[in-house]
Amino acid sequence: MANPFKDYIVKLRAGDLVFKEGDPGTEMYIVQSGTVEVFNETPGGPASLAVMEKGDFFGEMALLDGAPHGASARAIDDVELIEINSTLFDRMIKGNVEIAVRMLRKLSIRLRESNRKHEAQPAAPPAGHRATEKTLAPSLAPSIPSPPPAEEARTKAPPVTQTRAEPPPPPPEAAPAEIEEPPQAASARPAAPAGSDGCHAFLHSEDGKETFAISAIKAVLGRFDPVTGLKPEVDLSNVDINRSVSRRHARLNLEGGIYYLIEEAGALNGTFINGRKLITGKPTRLKDGDAVNLGTVKLVFRETGKA
Repeated sequence: MANPFKDYIVKLRAGDLVFKEGDPGTEMYIVQSGTVEVFNETPGGPASLAVMEKGDFFGEMALLDGAPHGASARAIDDVELIEINSTLFDRMIKGNVEIAVRMLRKLSIRLRESNRKHEAQPAAPPAGHRATEKTLAPSLAPSIPSPPPAEEARTKAPPVTQTRAEPPPPPPEAAPAEIEEPPQAASARPAAPAGSDGCHAFLHSEDGKETFAISAIKAVLGRFDPVTGLKPEVDLSNVDINRSVSRRHARLNLEGGIYYLIEEAGALNGTFINGRKLITGKPTRLKDGDAVNLGTVKLVFRETGKA
């Protein structure tokens, strides 16, 4: 099958720069093969931000807002990149929803971080607020009149010395009563039935060489995403040779002692339980011994304590 983006392929050798920090740009890039490092230049040398591999994208901010690139990108080894301008971007979004979803996640993370930084800053005084002497810096505080000259001081009546009444002594402390501590409030999050190592379920690779322990009540299945910096609870990167598993592919939820598998929005290549394809967003019950397929990765689900 012909590559629909063959006219947009850019080939670079190991060590070649894709772009430099501060360069103008109106394109973003998707890694077709090889790996690319995104980094910032610092006085101490390059500071690595992320390593992009097949399916990852970078430089999207230059495409979205036309601003200069905020970091540099260099090919780690020989790479093939899809160079995307605004016209191709429109086609890509319509044809590959996972890219759109991951981009939205990335922008959402940036917005949350910006909100947290804003909330952490001290609030500015309201408009029209009149600063008092206490709020002024010492250098800005109004000058205090200097004491009267000695001649005037002699003609003035001596100051009246006021004595401050001492507060009455506190009453003797009563012996502490035996107070029963109130019981601890129950956690709002249900506790998971756990094995000796804190895990309540496992996913085993079909060949039995890899085991993924699950201890969270809600566990994301997928691969580490250098674009967003998100790592799923079950990272299938090592067993997904073909990169068929989406970065955030599915969720495994434990509710009322029952397990459910839910395919995430934007997941490609399908999610299957015992050969039956799941509907995106619809929880499907998962039982001990079920075969689970995420793309081309084949797994077996096992509950702790089950034979």
